[in-house]
Amino acid sequence: MTREQLLARTFLELADTLGDDFDVLDFLQRLVDRTAEITGVTAAGLILLDHRDRLQLVASTTHGARELELFTLAIDEGPCLEVAGHGVSMVNLGAEESLERWPRFTQAAQLHGFRTTHVVPMRLRERVLGALSGFDVEESRLDVDTVAVMEAMAGVATIGLIQERTPRQRELMAQQLQRALRLRVEVEQAKGMVAELVDTDVGRAFDLLAGYSRRTGTPLGAVTSAVLERRLGPRELLADG
Repeated sequence: MTREQLLARTFLELADTLGDDFDVLDFLQRLVDRTAEITGVTAAGLILLDHRDRLQLVASTTHGARELELFTLAIDEGPCLEVAGHGVSMVNLGAEESLERWPRFTQAAQLHGFRTTHVVPMRLRERVLGALSGFDVEESRLDVDTVAVMEAMAGVATIGLIQERTPRQRELMAQQLQRALRLRVEVEQAKGMVAELVDTDVGRAFDLLAGYSRRTGTPLGAVTSAVLERRLGPRELLADG
């Protein structure tokens, strides 16, 4: 599939949010997966405001991105938080520039192998819901067109999250966002189980879970539940992994 075809399919997926079968967790995971694919970055992550207006990690493509986003939230420092706060993109941030502004974030990013950061807001007009981030192990630079695509993807996704819905749809989406926060605990449990079963570290274990999710089109939450309930084992996770 060409980049243009993938981009067209992605916008169709992100625009299709009004059906009764809309799953916000699958939607947000698809957003970060497609961000990494289309921009060419190593990993992507997404933080969103919860019902108490506190930023929370809701989706990531790799263990490294997940841990970096969680660390950023814990120390209250980094470009992801700044973009979520003021709603203006910050891209092509290399280690030297980042180290001066956010030393602890930069050190953590380097620990996970990331050398460049790109962040765009989840924004509709003046309303900012969070930030979509791309992390790269290379000293990469996104061109103007790629940044525009990343911003457009974030914008379409934001519209999908806040557009007019029936009371039942709004209630269901709020429940699903809360589920995204609870999923973090389940992911940690599943990572530990997979790491023990296949004799690997938790980083590789998360990548196996996320890889199976992408490969089969199964939402990460469903993959995690299947592992914890022992309906999904190492053989399936390791296939093509």
